Amino acid sequence: MPKGSPELAKARKEEIIAACEKLYETMSFKEITIRDIGNATTFGRTSVYNYFQTKEEIFLALLQREYEAWTADLMALAALEGPRTRAALADGLAHTLEKRMLLLKIMSMNHFDMEENSREERLVAFKVAYGASLRAVERCLEAFCPEMDAKARQDFLYAFFPFIYGVYPYTAVSDKQRAAMRDAHVDYVYQSVYEITHNFLKLLLRAIP
Repeated sequence: MPKGSPELAKARKEEIIAACEKLYETMSFKEITIRDIGNATTFGRTSVYNYFQTKEEIFLALLQREYEAWTADLMALAALEGPRTRAALADGLAHTLEKRMLLLKIMSMNHFDMEENSREERLVAFKVAYGASLRAVERCLEAFCPEMDAKARQDFLYAFFPFIYGVYPYTAVSDKQRAAMRDAHVDYVYQSVYEITHNFLKLLLRAIP
């Protein structure tokens, strides 16, 4: 592969993103540095700056990749043969999010700081992936709820997407957090990503004509 080729650049970007993902399994966003990410690649920290200027840009690229994977699942759901009911849609959408724990985890972080500390070109690339996911969910609504008009679909999107940002903290609970909830006498019912999303979608789809 020739030095400086588009193929090399793409391969190195993907390696950087993969290294970030691996570190994120055991470290927090705050703990991870570009030095850590560079040390986890085959080419080192200095070369990372040829592709990403900040840690936030790397996480934004990782989030973009997760949005793209989710969009693929959503498009498959929209094309799925079988019962086209609101109940089937709630079940299908909940299952697509159940597979995307990393997406939910990154979404729960401070998006404002991530976006503000990324160059416009990186932000635009991310927004393209985000926009595609919006359109994919709308495709699902058109397929499963053809009676919904444009205003109803917009109402759904503006309720569903903000909800998604809070799914991870409500479903990924550490032993320390569980103990604190117990000691604080908070009677909280723990649910899976599928359960909390499915319950929300059933209520939302029931409320929107």
